[in-house]
Amino acid sequence: MTASALLHPGVWLAFAGVAAFFLRGRARQALLLAAPLVALALLWTFPEGTYGRWAFLGYDVTVVRLDRLSRLFATIFAIMAFAGALFAIGQPSRLEVPAALLYAGSAIGAVLAGDLLTLFVFWEVMAVGSTLVLWSAGPRAFSASQRYLAMHLFGGMLLMAGTVGHVAATGSLAFETMRPDTVAKALILAGFLLNAGAPPLSAWLPDAYPEASWSGMVFLSAFTTKTAVYVLLRGFAGTEILVPIGLFMVFYGIVFAILENDMRRILAYSIVNQVGFMVTGAGIGTDMAVNGAAAHAFTHIIYKALLLMSAGAVLLQTGKRKCTDLGGLFQSMPLTAACGIVGALSISSFPLTSGFVSKSMISQAAADGHLQAVWMLLAAASAGVFLHAGIKFPWFVFFQKDSGMRPPDPPAPMRAAMLLMAFLCIGIGMAPGPLYALLPYPVSYVPYTPGHVVAMLQLLLFSGLAFFLLLPLLRRTLTITLDTDWLWRRLVPAAWGPLEAGLAGLRRATLGPARGLAERVAGTAARIGSPAGAIGRSWATRTMMLWVVVVLAGLLLLSYR
Repeated sequence: MTASALLHPGVWLAFAGVAAFFLRGRARQALLLAAPLVALALLWTFPEGTYGRWAFLGYDVTVVRLDRLSRLFATIFAIMAFAGALFAIGQPSRLEVPAALLYAGSAIGAVLAGDLLTLFVFWEVMAVGSTLVLWSAGPRAFSASQRYLAMHLFGGMLLMAGTVGHVAATGSLAFETMRPDTVAKALILAGFLLNAGAPPLSAWLPDAYPEASWSGMVFLSAFTTKTAVYVLLRGFAGTEILVPIGLFMVFYGIVFAILENDMRRILAYSIVNQVGFMVTGAGIGTDMAVNGAAAHAFTHIIYKALLLMSAGAVLLQTGKRKCTDLGGLFQSMPLTAACGIVGALSISSFPLTSGFVSKSMISQAAADGHLQAVWMLLAAASAGVFLHAGIKFPWFVFFQKDSGMRPPDPPAPMRAAMLLMAFLCIGIGMAPGPLYALLPYPVSYVPYTPGHVVAMLQLLLFSGLAFFLLLPLLRRTLTITLDTDWLWRRLVPAAWGPLEAGLAGLRRATLGPARGLAERVAGTAARIGSPAGAIGRSWATRTMMLWVVVVLAGLLLLSYR
């Protein structure tokens, strides 16, 4: 392994997280803030190419493959690690932020991996790091973290099984573009989609993420699903089945977010919705679509972190997370409200924000590919995003009724992190050139055309009008949203008791008589074979001679032809 491979930015960041766990005070804070910046500097130190190549059991392993796509994702992961560490610098848990750096470092390692084995190793470490971030939130999050870990270990098992089958068939560990035309490749795709939050196993995300601490969910929103988007773009771009899967995710997230009362579950479902746009782009697979999905992943990490920082600040300052308990907070938390609005406008693709210059590239790719139905569904979905995240979240949390609470804005480091992400949201939206320069393919797309700006403003205007006209129906009550996780969290445990009792009765009904018969046969055999039995007792010589003659006569008869 070369010396350059030892300067792996993901490995450095992961080790820095482990070291920070043992530090205290200013040294700990300095390392937590400096480590992501050092990782970012290391990432941009090396030119494009492969590093850390070595042989393992006769196979070629490439620890680092640095190109435009991997550098883009690793860059935003490092930026996110810094912003998250700044936001969580006052987090009393000793475990959370170090675990988050381990999580971020393994995500960087996964996107830089040049082979399936390296990808699998970092993929599993990423699952461990994210689980530790959940565990650090305390007893409330423990059950959710167990379900989360079980789901991701299952995804890792799918990835490993697919990798083993793929390597057995091809003799290579290389991670390149493939099609799910074999069972092994289909298993790899299934493992990737599970981490992306695709149906039918998407409920792990809104089940687990909202149970993290006020800062933990900021980290969780950034790495797992976007690493999955990266590997889909790297390995399965142009796979047509991803288009309907992505569209289902888009509308699934919208419907459940509109129904939800918990502000952080609203944003969790919104993650599924936004990742659906990226999966759709991966399925379209053209240069424009891949650029759009990659750019949208980049901007999504920023504005989603900003939204969750805003929600986390509210949770920290009020201890409340349900929309029915909140309202009127703009009066005492003006900075938090303003940053939340910037994030809400960005996720809604409002002009002059980052979402406008990235999400529209995916829609344009659908139009260029003459996928009219896909284009129309993406346009409708954009209106739905504005309903649940662009208006519903800031309206019910910061405005609507006055809850009577007057908490102040959060401490200075949290405000600084929110301002940083808000600046990036607006800066990228106003000047997308630097982002476009990082994308994997040359960009000729111009987002600010009169037709595009007017069309998007009209769409958002009518969505906003619909929201306020339907406000009595959209006003939340104290409800619980049932998702597909109800099947294994409630139905299976409830059905298991009667099923187990029925199986026990069937076992008694069938095995009881069989056991009695077996015991009688064994007893009879024991008596016959005992010293006093027919076989076990001593026989006279003349009797034995008679039996020998009988046996020989039988053999002669059987052998006679």
